[in-house]
Amino acid sequence: MNLEYWKTDAGSDSVASLVIPAALGRARTFDLDATLLVAVLAGATGSSHELTVEVDGRRLWTRRIPSHTPGETDGLEYHCRLAVEPDVDCRVLAKASCKGARVLSLVLEARETAY
Repeated sequence: MNLEYWKTDAGSDSVASLVIPAALGRARTFDLDATLLVAVLAGATGSSHELTVEVDGRRLWTRRIPSHTPGETDGLEYHCRLAVEPDVDCRVLAKASCKGARVLSLVLEARETAY
């Protein structure tokens, strides 16, 4: 059996959306990764960045942290195991927000597991 792999790269946009299509009569499990990379503005004080992950309209995880290393990059990552029911699409949304920084990259990936 070929395992599924789904990815969306929103680039510098602050929202990434991924739809895992339904599989007829088959439940699946995915490793879900959301990755945010930001550029911290030089000279900015009180910088922060936030990543929120939603699955089917329900908030799964959110975190806001101070952005370090002004003039360089910082980031946030989230990983979880996601069960997808048979015959139903699964909609995943990642949202980024920044203060004193800007989004460089926002990526969602879902890799089906063999177990």
